[in-house]
Amino acid sequence: MTPLPRRAGRLPLKTAGLAALALLGGAALAQPSPALDRASFSIGAFHADPTFNAAVNTNFGRLDSGDSKSSSVTLPRIKADLLLFDSQGLSFDYYQFKRGYGDSLASNFRTGSGTVTTTGTANLDVKVDFAKLAYKWWFGSGNTVFGVGAGAAYYRVGLDLSATATVGGSTGSIRQSDSDDAVAPLLELGLRHAISPDLRLFADASGVKKTGGSTRGEIYNAAVGVEWFPAKNVGVVLDYGLTDIDLRREDSNNARFRVKLKGPSAFLKVRF
Repeated sequence: MTPLPRRAGRLPLKTAGLAALALLGGAALAQPSPALDRASFSIGAFHADPTFNAAVNTNFGRLDSGDSKSSSVTLPRIKADLLLFDSQGLSFDYYQFKRGYGDSLASNFRTGSGTVTTTGTANLDVKVDFAKLAYKWWFGSGNTVFGVGAGAAYYRVGLDLSATATVGGSTGSIRQSDSDDAVAPLLELGLRHAISPDLRLFADASGVKKTGGSTRGEIYNAAVGVEWFPAKNVGVVLDYGLTDIDLRREDSNNARFRVKLKGPSAFLKVRF
């Protein structure tokens, strides 16, 4: 049998190589939706008006602050996004809530002789560190895309509580410090719409539910906003958001902490 010429044997390899390069070149040139960035980093602050609620058991009954409004608070916040495969990506978010509260407390509880009124004061120092990382799938290729994300959230909560209550001539006090951290499952939803490459609208929502351990509860976030890029890679982000943190300590004191935050945020965003 006569062997094939060496040039003929190389032709299929060259053809396959050119085809592979064409495919890779096409993938490299593929463009995601104009509502998404390949990568971005945002740093800013959440200026919120908190509504606070704390309750704890004492020897004189349960002290409950009810919903108490406090002066506004500014929370530092960092976000980052990385797009993979044009329609999937990673999303990161971190913020910290730190505040001290002092309030007058009053409650009624029943005894063998009837109802007793308890009055007192409480001071609570709270610190919450919250970070989340999610993998997102984006659906749509035009100016509007919808995203679904799943991942994990890490939170660390520190509660330092001191309370004093008086019933008639008797006074009792409680002092307690709790600290807990955990990783909990996270779900996210997102909507992006590009009016132009430099002006975009968005809406985000996420939820975390912690069911195990001594501290349990839920943390929810939602925001709607706008992005504007006066320069190609640098822009500003403005949004209005809501955060609901509801945590319960299941022990003899049955302490509960809940804070609702609502207000505007502003970020400086860099995209790549």
